[in-house]
Amino acid sequence: MTDSTTTTPVFPGPSLAAFERARDTLVGTVQRTPMESSRYLADVLGVPVHLKCENLQRTGSYKIRGAYNRMSSLTPEERARGVVAASAGNHAQGVAFAARELGITATIFMPVGVPLPKLAATRDYGAHVILRGHTVAEPLIAAAEFAAETGAILIPPFDHPDVITGQGTLGLEILEEVPDVETVIVPIGGGGLISGVAGVMKQRAALEGRTIRVIGVQAANAAAYPASLEAGTPTTITVQPTIADGIAVARPGELNFEMISALVDEVVTVSEDDLARAIVVLLERAKLVVEPAGAAGVAAILAGKIEPTGTTVTILSGGNIDPLLLQRVVSHGLAASDRYLTLRIPLPDRPGQLARTAELVAQANANVIEVLHTRHGHGLQISDVELELSIETRGPDHRDLVVQTLREAGYDPQIVDD
Repeated sequence: MTDSTTTTPVFPGPSLAAFERARDTLVGTVQRTPMESSRYLADVLGVPVHLKCENLQRTGSYKIRGAYNRMSSLTPEERARGVVAASAGNHAQGVAFAARELGITATIFMPVGVPLPKLAATRDYGAHVILRGHTVAEPLIAAAEFAAETGAILIPPFDHPDVITGQGTLGLEILEEVPDVETVIVPIGGGGLISGVAGVMKQRAALEGRTIRVIGVQAANAAAYPASLEAGTPTTITVQPTIADGIAVARPGELNFEMISALVDEVVTVSEDDLARAIVVLLERAKLVVEPAGAAGVAAILAGKIEPTGTTVTILSGGNIDPLLLQRVVSHGLAASDRYLTLRIPLPDRPGQLARTAELVAQANANVIEVLHTRHGHGLQISDVELELSIETRGPDHRDLVVQTLREAGYDPQIVDD
């Protein structure tokens, strides 16, 4: 947007100078995370692609930037009152770590079902953790009540100028590391990260007389921004189950929405399968462990949601994924990429049938991962058994070859959806 009387752009939110001051504040606390190039994603998108690895940040995500910047601005009297926050993971760890570094007492409300690694890390950073409710909404209410009762300073996860300014320091690093960047892809939850990054990018681009495109990505099951942008005002949605819990936010922040409306060029959504595929690609091709929310930008590239326009940076916003979830996500991602196939095969109850089917799968150069052999399947005749095979394949063509090989041998394999 521009001023009505001049051609000088007017930007909502913090100034470029404020972002630069925040960068100085974070020196010594926040790590400068690696910027990695990806030949694989460059081949997919058709332009150079770089990965900003905030999954390798202290506490495992970018959240430390905003939390520390906000808390460093507190007065001595405010610091003495302590801070309180509510989160299911990354914001909790960021606040807990920042509080420890600044010598501030921190109380964090988390939902009862929070993954054990996130709970343990938050406690290890020295915060007092209180488990409350089964969704993020209940800890948020509890944290606000705690602040009102005790005088503790509530540290919001995204909707505050100091938080946005801290997150935007990531944009300054991107500009220094990839000066010719033309597109930046950012995961969106409440909007704190993309608000800051877009604020930096658009202001710097205006000074340099060029354009930088900023694209946000949300999980389709928790996509508050498309509905809000269409309505022209922050809108509350019903969040559906998603593996991307780090960006599962039902309503945009007020200041975040104002900035995103003015500065972000496009918001796209990705499916759960897209997210799972992205995690597998990052593990295999980049050797990086990334949580589902952090992989949203890569998911958008793989799903064909990004129009190539030049050198592109996608932010891997976090790497805090429960190992048990990672195990399930990898299996699902392999299945979504047609590299993990489950077949149910009815067989006559005669000796040698199991060996024969295994031989046919081997002939098709596929690898059997797991076998379930039962006489008790629904609808089986007394003389039949059912064989369930979990098979590793190389992709759609190889999957079809395995199925065709079994059918040509007289079997009737049925593909089981994941």
